Amino acid sequence: MRQIVLDTETTGLEAHLGHRLIEIGAVELVGRRPSGNHFHTYLNPERAIDEGAREVTGIQDVFLLDKPYFRDKVDEFLAYIKGAELIIHNAAFDVGFINAELARLGPQYGTIDDHATVLDTLKLARTMYPGQRNSLDALCKRLGVDNRHRDLHGGLLDAQLLADVYIAMTSGQVGLDFAFDAATENSAVNALGDIVISRRPIVLHATEEELAMHAKRLDGLDKAAGGQSIWRKLDAEQAETVH
Repeated sequence: MRQIVLDTETTGLEAHLGHRLIEIGAVELVGRRPSGNHFHTYLNPERAIDEGAREVTGIQDVFLLDKPYFRDKVDEFLAYIKGAELIIHNAAFDVGFINAELARLGPQYGTIDDHATVLDTLKLARTMYPGQRNSLDALCKRLGVDNRHRDLHGGLLDAQLLADVYIAMTSGQVGLDFAFDAATENSAVNALGDIVISRRPIVLHATEEELAMHAKRLDGLDKAAGGQSIWRKLDAEQAETVH
């Protein structure tokens, strides 16, 4: 399956208030591996960048003066994503901005849904890690993805990091992925840079606090069951097998 990991940068946070795209970065995965085919462009937003956005991205207004407008890149961009699954962190934000840009150009361009499907990794992360921080930086730390070179937000850099995070988050599916061969079973180097994508599941061991919470939960189950719960019985059986 062809997947496109995508990130955008904008002049501000609200598309409906007239804020615009200033950068699109995307990397292609084919069979869950980076293909080396990427899309990247800066865009002239035809308006000033908010101070907060300048601080986050490091992009200044003057830098964008000679960059193409979205209307100059739209056909290339839509051709690149056509028929793919877009993987986006907090997809509502990026999709909202892209759809606003498409709407400015006329109904013939439709919306993102007319060109590709969307998978939101923020929603996926909230399902996998409920109650925890699930920003891109937090996921990089949790999953062992090196993001030390991410001093500022950038469309292509963040797309590369998100590709690494997505592969790590979904690495339990690798055993069913026949696109891998023996030569690349363990790891593969991202063709776009020095990011190494792990092909084996990352084992996250429970902390002492988590083990204590687990034991407390089992105590509650024992009390509700009026005796030893099935989980404690299984733990006892496994302990006997080990010894």
